[in-house]
Amino acid sequence: MPSARIIGTGSYAPAKVLTNADLEKLLDTSDEWIRTRTGISERRMTTEAEATSDLAYQAALRALAAAGLDPADLDIILVATVTPDMFFPSTACVLQDRLGARRAGAMDVSAACSGFVYGLAVADGLLRLGTLRNILLVGAETLTKIVNWRDRNTCVLFGDGAGAVVLRACEGERGILSTHLFADGAKGPQLMMPGGGSRHPITQRLVDEGLAAIQMSNGNEVFKTAVRAMEDAALTALKHNHLEIGDVDLLVPHQANLRIINAVGQRLGLSEDKVCVNIQKYGNTSAASIPLALDEAMQAGRVHEGDLLLLVAFGGGLTWASAVIRW
Repeated sequence: MPSARIIGTGSYAPAKVLTNADLEKLLDTSDEWIRTRTGISERRMTTEAEATSDLAYQAALRALAAAGLDPADLDIILVATVTPDMFFPSTACVLQDRLGARRAGAMDVSAACSGFVYGLAVADGLLRLGTLRNILLVGAETLTKIVNWRDRNTCVLFGDGAGAVVLRACEGERGILSTHLFADGAKGPQLMMPGGGSRHPITQRLVDEGLAAIQMSNGNEVFKTAVRAMEDAALTALKHNHLEIGDVDLLVPHQANLRIINAVGQRLGLSEDKVCVNIQKYGNTSAASIPLALDEAMQAGRVHEGDLLLLVAFGGGLTWASAVIRW
């Protein structure tokens, strides 16, 4: 049975930078308040003309170049996102057309901030079947388009960006060792966007009431749940592979909140130099955060052949997930 190996990474963030100082002009907030509670100093923001597929396209081109592949080599394209260009066609189909990947299948994966790891599980399963060879997986979000700019507790958190990986079916012990997916739908209302679907179709009243935007009902509870869930998912992945925390060379967590990242790292017993952090520059980019951080770690020379990487995420749904990769 072949394993799924990442052979190329890429990322992209919009040019526009939205700083905490910019938000001070819009809201009753301050740079100190935001940095103390979240660790975020700035985030990237799309223009009106930019959509999720535009970010995904740029990240995909860079991942394909790193992998040395042409779009024609792809068997399937997966896009993890909760901010698709439109309900349908999928953002993956839009991306397939723009890349010119005519022979590739395409579909979106929706698991909020856990979306990239969920997508990794899908890609891993497909490659292990032995019928496909190359898969493009992109995590891409334009969250600034769905925040309530009057809600200082949520709008300061989110940013736009994309990260991509190319996976290939390979022989040998390197690649994805395992993925682990979890969910608790009963707690979904803690972090959600209630409007815009068939339950609450878009109306002017819905927009006026802020229901077509991200809502977080209890930030403290989400924080505690996230830390516990990410720790448990990480330990489950290590146990499954008969590994110890000391075997981990780099933890690549979802970039939700610096305090969450630090708490998870401390509970696992990892030193700061083994934890990948870039939330200060991008904020929470949901499904894009892990592949974006992974690509930056690659560019910085923090990932080497044979390294053991632990990926862990938590997001709306509620969902959480983990993956272990031998690079």
